[in-house]
Amino acid sequence: MIDIQQIHHVAYRCRDAKETVEWYQDKLNMDFLVAIAEDRVPSTKEPDPYMHLFLDAGNGNILAFFEIPNSPPMGRDPNTPEWVQHIAFRVADETALLAAKEELESKGVKVLGPTEHGIIRSIYFFDPNGHRLELTYEKGTPAQMKQLREVAPAMVEEWSRTKRAPKHAAWLHEEEFKALD
Repeated sequence: MIDIQQIHHVAYRCRDAKETVEWYQDKLNMDFLVAIAEDRVPSTKEPDPYMHLFLDAGNGNILAFFEIPNSPPMGRDPNTPEWVQHIAFRVADETALLAAKEELESKGVKVLGPTEHGIIRSIYFFDPNGHRLELTYEKGTPAQMKQLREVAPAMVEEWSRTKRAPKHAAWLHEEEFKALD
């Protein structure tokens, strides 16, 4: 049986390796862990030079990037809204979220939010590669999280039939949310 322990890293493309490392160090205080560069792709043996970067996203989580200069310029799926694909990082609490927003804005980053999502609150912004980033904290109680987990299968079943937002978790935005606190 497969026993996944955690995500080792997630990898995205970047336009410029140096700019990306410097941005994540400056804006999100991430440590630069490792750089790997090859002239051939190890798995496919294709001749395609690349720079692979690894940044410390906290608690053993690694955010990685590839600069691949011989490929056409990077883009995004024009059929997917830019808010859909994003990288979310957890912060401790509301105080940390608001402090992060203030710090990012002081460093010239345009920030959207805070945005309320019931059990979490988030801010959003973009890195220099056009990747949407989110900082969030969980504010849901254990009882709220338990209830959401319990209704999740029914929500997916209803969604698969109707393609409309199921009402199983409507309490997230109503008085029941406060009553579970």
